[in-house]
Amino acid sequence: MTDWPTGVGRRVLAETDSTMAEAARAAPTLAGPEWVLALNQTSGRGRRGRAWSMPAGNFAASLTMRPDGPVDQIALRSFTASLALRDALITVGCPEGALSLKWPNDVLLHGGKLAGILLESVGDGKGGVSHLIIGVGVNLAAVPEAAALEPHAVAPVSLREIGVTTTPEDFLVALAPAFARHEASLATYGFGPTRTEWLAHAARIGEVITARLPGEEFTGTFTDVDETGNLVLETPKGPRRIAAADIYF
Repeated sequence: MTDWPTGVGRRVLAETDSTMAEAARAAPTLAGPEWVLALNQTSGRGRRGRAWSMPAGNFAASLTMRPDGPVDQIALRSFTASLALRDALITVGCPEGALSLKWPNDVLLHGGKLAGILLESVGDGKGGVSHLIIGVGVNLAAVPEAAALEPHAVAPVSLREIGVTTTPEDFLVALAPAFARHEASLATYGFGPTRTEWLAHAARIGEVITARLPGEEFTGTFTDVDETGNLVLETPKGPRRIAAADIYF
């Protein structure tokens, strides 16, 4: 496994309500970035406040960091996090060709949902961001029960289904350095190289998809991700740039 990144903290908890909540509680006291890993979550959550089910042996961790730059660039960490997840999955034995990245924050294995990412920020009272918390959940060992899934959601898969086994602790050791590399690239070179690499592994690019927003939805051909991270759909009414949405295939 790769060495742990310098200056990054690490806490491993037997149980917590949510690593996102635990990270938020600790954020004001942290001197630098920190990963918190929980071997069990009792109240995990995903995007838009949805529950996140965590069967035993799966991965749930959150990274707290203080990113520089304007607010609109901070959300670009969903791209660095998904690329880091892909790298970590390959490190623990997942075939490269089996993985793809679903905008804005999922990693797919043979087209099924293997991992999800959640970003939450804490304001600094001056229009900026004091802390960013990046939550990561990965189905290492098992998938959630069918009753826990949303209608029309991408079917979940686990790493164990393809014969790859790893522990949450070992997976964190693979993920943390991978994220540090992609974060350094974003800080040094901007979003361009990250965007190019992400698009090279994008799921369903060139295909018709549906982007669902509160109160409306758009169906069109997924053609690009623009320089600010927006999804670009070619629709009958012309191109649509979408900053946030649930995507359905």
